[in-house]
Amino acid sequence: MKIRKDFLPFSRPSIGEVEIHKVVDCLKSGWITTGALCQEFEDKFCGLTGARQAVALNSATAGMHLMLTAMNLRQGDEVITPSVTFASTINMIALRQAKPVFVDIDYDTLNINCDLIEEKISSKTKAIIPVHFAGVPADMDQINHLARKYHLAVIEDAAHAVGTYYKGIHAGGFGHPAIFSFHPIKNITTGEGGMITLNDAGLERKLRLLRFHGIERDAWKRYGKGGNPSYDIMEPGYKYNMPDLLAALGLAQMERWKELNARRQQLARLYLDGLRGLNGLDLPQVPSYDHIHAWHLFIVKIKDFSRDAFMQKLADYNIGYGLHFTPAHELSYVKARYGAGADLLPETNRAADKIISLPLFPDMTEDDVQYVCDAIKEILKNG
Repeated sequence: MKIRKDFLPFSRPSIGEVEIHKVVDCLKSGWITTGALCQEFEDKFCGLTGARQAVALNSATAGMHLMLTAMNLRQGDEVITPSVTFASTINMIALRQAKPVFVDIDYDTLNINCDLIEEKISSKTKAIIPVHFAGVPADMDQINHLARKYHLAVIEDAAHAVGTYYKGIHAGGFGHPAIFSFHPIKNITTGEGGMITLNDAGLERKLRLLRFHGIERDAWKRYGKGGNPSYDIMEPGYKYNMPDLLAALGLAQMERWKELNARRQQLARLYLDGLRGLNGLDLPQVPSYDHIHAWHLFIVKIKDFSRDAFMQKLADYNIGYGLHFTPAHELSYVKARYGAGADLLPETNRAADKIISLPLFPDMTEDDVQYVCDAIKEILKNG
């Protein structure tokens, strides 16, 4: 096959005139830090998820840090989570001097295996952090049951889950705090940014204080018309607020999320059709329970072929790729501090050196998908 001249990236945000106009209008308004647009973005997210409150932040990592801080996670506490997750979650647990306790995954979906959670619960367990991996919802019925039974907090890692539904309920709509990401590769983007959704007015107030230095009022309430610029701090906080400039982009993307996700679903179906039955490749599978897949990522598993060699071949064909993720239990500091425990995660280890994320973003064409499928077939055939 003929190799394309232009590089097909792994991901690219879909930015159109609506987004450009929203951002330009914000720039022209004279107010670009946290303000009315940020609040509107939070309100829109409540509408999407069904949560009563939402707190916008400058990253999902900030959201995880604030949640673990607000729940007073401390040395000796344990948090249950899959190892197949982005390192930021484990970093935030470690920085609170707590311990991540890893649960194995389902090889087919790469989601946490909820049948294995209960055996990892101890008297030190404080929370479960399930990941809606690649846009597939975790089994929230099982997780909610265990949380009630053992009086545990649940924090949904919904970084991949804008448009993800479990049995008719959007991620973040189960009454627990959920953390979303708006990094440029996500289903909607604010450039960088995150959101916590929740149903707890007291916790919301604490998160807002921690979000901005411990100051009760955001800058727009202090410096707007009739505002009072004085402040007091009862507890020190961080600088994690989302600026209106980013919220403007997010609001424009919120107008398009259904369109963007529908396109992802179309492209994923093309991949599934184009790669079905191919020897040497395991395709992504979905759980049997009722759900809507957001298709944040399209992850295949390469069998009987070096992944490093496969990635180099993709590069030779001018195709980008991603790796989601290096299992957290294989990170050097995690092994040194907590021990690897690799023998307890057989399905995680089985998938670890096989997974690779193929290009998937709304502005891809059908020809782009066909090109990737044809290239993979040629790579696997020729070795």
